[in-house]
Amino acid sequence: MDIQLLKEAVVEMQEEKALSLTKQYIEEGADPVSLFQVYQDALVEIGKRYEQEIYFIPELMMAGEIMNAASELIKPLLAEGPEEAKNKKGKVLIATVQGDIHDIGKNIVTMMMDLNGFEVKDIGVDVSKDRIIAEAEAFGADIIGLSGLLTLAFDPMKEVVEELKVQGLRDKYKVLIGGGQMDENICSYTGADAFTTDAIAGINMCKAWMERVS
Repeated sequence: MDIQLLKEAVVEMQEEKALSLTKQYIEEGADPVSLFQVYQDALVEIGKRYEQEIYFIPELMMAGEIMNAASELIKPLLAEGPEEAKNKKGKVLIATVQGDIHDIGKNIVTMMMDLNGFEVKDIGVDVSKDRIIAEAEAFGADIIGLSGLLTLAFDPMKEVVEELKVQGLRDKYKVLIGGGQMDENICSYTGADAFTTDAIAGINMCKAWMERVS
């Protein structure tokens, strides 16, 4: 599998080529998780181009369409793997924070969480802190996942954590922030428990958290 070739096709919005390569690699027996990783890396690059004003909303929409089409090809292979225990590992509420409308990475995480045995509620994009917390309470979530691709997502993420403290709920939830720009400094700034730029790594963190409380 030529990872770079596939990544470049996605980044350059070459939908037909990207999907053709995806089908080819699937037929050659490529690891489906590795394929998802390539798409995830490509989406991070697309996000950077958006922030640099090289790409705009139409390109983000096209990237979403390519990702959705690729998901239809890859997801059945993931579902065919060794079946996880039927008991759900925990409940995860996930949202893209207020001011950010990106949902491609969030959608990947939601799907992968579901396939890995979590009960997931995705409440969409541009979601206010009050709604995130209210939905987490109503859902009975164990973990709150906050997604954001742009730097303007950092303050809304911080506001969610601060509001949890105000309402006396901070110790009730683990808060995981995700997106291509996340790092230790941003995690510390927002007050989240952890950050991830990788869907698989994020899932493993959530598994570890739930194992500690089970």
